[in-house]
Amino acid sequence: MATLLYRIGRFAFRRRGLTVLLWLLVLVGAGVAASSAPPPPTDTFSMPGTQSQKAVDLLKEKFPAASADGASARVVVRAPSNQKISNPKPKKNVAALVEDLSKAPQVVAASDPFTTGAVSKDGTTAYTIVTYKVTALKVSDKAHDALSKAAADARANGLRVEMGGDAVPVKQAAGGSSESVGIGVAALILLVTFGSLVAAGMPLLTAVVGVGVGISAIGALGSTLGLSSTTTTLAMMIGLAVGIDYALFIVSRYRAEMAEGRQREEAAGRAVGTAGSAVVFAGLTVVVALAGLAVVNVPMLTKMGLAAAGTVAIAVLVAVTLVPALLGFAPFKVLRRRDRKRIAGKPLSGRQRRKAAKRAARQRPNLGARWASFVMRRPVIVLLFGVLSLGAVAAPATRLELGLPGEGTMAPDTTQRKAYDMLSESFGPGFNGPLTVTVEAHDAKTVGKDVAAKLSDEPGVAEVGSVTPNKAGDTAIVNVVPDKGPTDDKTKLLVKNLRGDLARVGRVHGAEILVSGQTAMFIDFSKTLSDALLPYLGLVVGLAFLLLILVFRSFLVPLKAALGFLLSVSAALGAVVAIFQWGWFADIVGVDQPGPIMSTMPIIMIGVVFGLAMDYEVFLVTRMREAYVHGESSRQAVVTGFRHGGRVVSAAALIMTSVFSGFITQDNVFVRMIGLGLALAVLFDAFVVRMAIVPALFAVLGDRAWWLPKWLDRMLPDMDVEGEKLSRRLAAPRDLRAARDHEYSR
Repeated sequence: MATLLYRIGRFAFRRRGLTVLLWLLVLVGAGVAASSAPPPPTDTFSMPGTQSQKAVDLLKEKFPAASADGASARVVVRAPSNQKISNPKPKKNVAALVEDLSKAPQVVAASDPFTTGAVSKDGTTAYTIVTYKVTALKVSDKAHDALSKAAADARANGLRVEMGGDAVPVKQAAGGSSESVGIGVAALILLVTFGSLVAAGMPLLTAVVGVGVGISAIGALGSTLGLSSTTTTLAMMIGLAVGIDYALFIVSRYRAEMAEGRQREEAAGRAVGTAGSAVVFAGLTVVVALAGLAVVNVPMLTKMGLAAAGTVAIAVLVAVTLVPALLGFAPFKVLRRRDRKRIAGKPLSGRQRRKAAKRAARQRPNLGARWASFVMRRPVIVLLFGVLSLGAVAAPATRLELGLPGEGTMAPDTTQRKAYDMLSESFGPGFNGPLTVTVEAHDAKTVGKDVAAKLSDEPGVAEVGSVTPNKAGDTAIVNVVPDKGPTDDKTKLLVKNLRGDLARVGRVHGAEILVSGQTAMFIDFSKTLSDALLPYLGLVVGLAFLLLILVFRSFLVPLKAALGFLLSVSAALGAVVAIFQWGWFADIVGVDQPGPIMSTMPIIMIGVVFGLAMDYEVFLVTRMREAYVHGESSRQAVVTGFRHGGRVVSAAALIMTSVFSGFITQDNVFVRMIGLGLALAVLFDAFVVRMAIVPALFAVLGDRAWWLPKWLDRMLPDMDVEGEKLSRRLAAPRDLRAARDHEYSR
């Protein structure tokens, strides 16, 4: 592996113009393909194998008009104080509102609340349903403006008007600020780390190129593979993260090789051969983590994971080809200013390189080496402190509750949240989360009446609607309103009980009875992700464990890497639960209402954090392994690894933390949640697990850390990640020349 990448690095450095031109052609070609491709499909949400999805598919077949995918808005109106909505003046104003809504662009119809019975029992509140002929994503700005104007006119007439539904636009914070701040902080950290503008800009430039190619490829293949526009979200996030990391490590290794007196092309080849090997295997672990999302069996997550995995693969190719090519254009400008004069002269002779190495050895150990030495002297104390502190932070994760956000979790000042609260107050908390019972039978209407009677006696049911059969008479719908809200535990228990009781009724009548609706779908989605969490974790950690055995040729090093990841991600989840679910420090983070954790958050966080954690593990421990196989003791190899890699890993972790932290300022609760979770996970993993627990474990284990059964060692292929074979190969010509000189001297 190292030898092949060494040749690739030298070739890219030597043919830098051709390499850069090829990448520019790929970038432009992908961009042209994306711009000329048909628009990507709209987001479709499905959960194969669940009762909710089965009911949705049945309704699309049996009730094609009722299951139309057009957008809708629910406009809630309330009469002025001490008045009924049916009084002459409020009723007249409601009629004017309905008429205005009916005439709005793209609207199919707006229901009259007085004819549909959409008036509360106390007579103060009513609602109208506005249906559109297009999906929510295709509702035009003119339609949104008309909806807002109709509501404003009704408010001017004295009505209180609030709106909910997918046709109502969600207010977004000004975009771009958080991303710009994150990239700006990343540039500053790179500048401090490298002390060179060129070296700081190179990882950012190559990361943008890699993400540009990946996102353009997703856009070009979107209509063919069914990749929606939201598929790019995870791809962009993880692509930028690993793209910066991978280029950072190769540039850092190139500078180290130059400091040892290598020629420019040779330094680039060795940097790609050694650090590039770590990049390849680190990238493979990320690809495994992202592609593993397919086991969740949610098509949306599968597509997101595979698209992001493809972007990571492109980032690896960019790192081992484009980075050395760019180094060829600025071989000395990537160095610190004080190092350029010393290195930019003629290539050093062997004697001069030995002097440079001795001079470097006499220098005062850097912060990374001093920290590693401190940990090696007190490993047990550091180990206990690290494990116990992360364990304490992780404790709230044992109370994790999963759910999906809705209008009831939006900020209190949004019109969606106000409409939600008005409906709960006037129609009952369960009105916002109705259930749909679908009956498929030969005489569905008759069976539906028996089902409705059964539902009326069910504890937890507030209201049962009339039975609505289709034209063929083989399917009927019964709407059910729970007496509790959609996120209440009693509603979840009601769905479970209804499914069990109605399944028995269905067996008696020879019918299939399904319980669905948005609330049931949310419950099924959360359960699907919860059930898939452990299999996904086992698959990802297991495959990465096997991969890391190949990298490190050790059994204990991959084991501690996996256990350390579990500790850091558990701590991050614990912090998220404490803040977003329990409400700790809610005012600081901006949590308006504590509630369940977004169902997709843990599994996405595991995939992203696992990839980054294994990046840091591979880059840091590979350098230790390299020093160990080249003759250093186990303890000294740890110090050497930190001397060369500690600063760079710290910089990479700080960059990722700053990028993720920028999302905490967003209005969207899920974005804030995932931003905080990822930022904390990276901090915990990089600075507690990799920088403290890992060296402490190496100190405790000693040479046993590199133990591998002999029979397994013989079976495994030697991937030469640490470059031992490469070093012997490059040393062979010098040894041959020395032997010839000795022979001639005789």
